[in-house]
Amino acid sequence: MVSKNKKNLSLRALEPSDIDFLFDIENDTNLWKYSNRSTPYSKHLLLDYIKNSSKDIFESRQIKFAIADSKNVPLGFIDLYDFEPIHRRAAIGLVVDYSYRSTGIGSVSLDLIEIYAKKQLFLNQLYANIAAENKPSINLFKKHKFIETGKKVKWNFYDENFHDEYIFQKIILVKKYFLQ
Repeated sequence: MVSKNKKNLSLRALEPSDIDFLFDIENDTNLWKYSNRSTPYSKHLLLDYIKNSSKDIFESRQIKFAIADSKNVPLGFIDLYDFEPIHRRAAIGLVVDYSYRSTGIGSVSLDLIEIYAKKQLFLNQLYANIAAENKPSINLFKKHKFIETGKKVKWNFYDENFHDEYIFQKIILVKKYFLQ
């Protein structure tokens, strides 16, 4: 569990009790365009995913945390994926339930995942791929000092059109965590 913040939020491992919330988020067709999905997940498949989520990030190359409040209720999810231990980098995926957006939960979650990435994984950088029209996400990552380093033109096809996608990166390695 990763915590220490003003909102009493934590990043915790997925629990079987998260299944309904995970099912709703993963099968929200409005979000598929951002995750390159076009088919729903079954509860059975997601329960298997939860069961296997205890695999080490060095084995699976990804880790998903539930963003939980002080009562352990999930409010969203944050992932590290495309983890490359040799190059010390990982991509971030973040989704907050609609009812909790614009409340600072995404911001605290980014702070917490950065702490985890530094102290536990000794990563040099985090990055995010963000759809050009996803202004709230772009603003959130910019607020956290991620820098736009690239634009993939007409990269994803959805809503009957091709859409650009930006790459945002942040160098996070702090030498005191790395070379002691």
